[in-house]
Amino acid sequence: MKGKAQGSHLFTMAVLLFGLVLSGCVTTTDSRFSREADRDKAVSNYVQLATAYIGQGNLDRARHHLERALELSPNSSEALAAMGLVYNAEGEPELAERNFKRAISQDSSYSRARVYYGAFLYSNGRFSEARDQFSVASRDTGYRERGAVFYNLGMTEERLGNLDAAAGAYRRAVELTRGEARTLLSLSRVLVEQEDFTEASRYYSRLQTMIQRNTRLSHSAESLYTGILIARHFNDRDQEVSLAMLLRNDYSNSLEYQQYRVLIANDR
Repeated sequence: MKGKAQGSHLFTMAVLLFGLVLSGCVTTTDSRFSREADRDKAVSNYVQLATAYIGQGNLDRARHHLERALELSPNSSEALAAMGLVYNAEGEPELAERNFKRAISQDSSYSRARVYYGAFLYSNGRFSEARDQFSVASRDTGYRERGAVFYNLGMTEERLGNLDAAAGAYRRAVELTRGEARTLLSLSRVLVEQEDFTEASRYYSRLQTMIQRNTRLSHSAESLYTGILIARHFNDRDQEVSLAMLLRNDYSNSLEYQQYRVLIANDR
């Protein structure tokens, strides 16, 4: 498990997490509607392929498929939003933003475009604007990755210094993801910052159990330091020493280890 996601990593994460879903088949006896259904399906197919290529870093192939999609449907929100990802990856932020905005203006209910745009804004330090996009997307109860949207919203509220709002967003993320590791850690950390150690301990215990049961998960410097702060509050010396040893052995060059050294130095 990794520590806090950086802005650029968040944007990459958005590309990887929010894969586009094929539209369902439409059957009708009217030839005009049949043609429209075939066109919409073709557009979705092109966008799905393009999104996969973006995830692989193959921007030329992604652009090729998106251009085909936009030839069929110039105002497709799906294609415009995905093209925004391509432009951003190519270092063209103005063109990227223009495409994200066009995607949203064409279909304001298309939450994936708002997620992409919010991640773009976050990565460029425009946190208030990013919060607006994530907030709208979070209200879409039909959005499949809603838990991730709340997580992004929590991160954004943190960057704005709104810890109560961040904790609320992280709680929703925990509920919707059924306790994903990163959401449990972020919520535990914010609760520690709010000095709500009882609640922090409850969520951190869930994180600890998850790490112990899943060999693919391991502590980060952030999770170890969060646990140390909770252990110190409850005078759990054994837990503190155990986590501190892991922090020293695995992350001796981390900011969290330096913070812990300052913490224990102040005890003397």
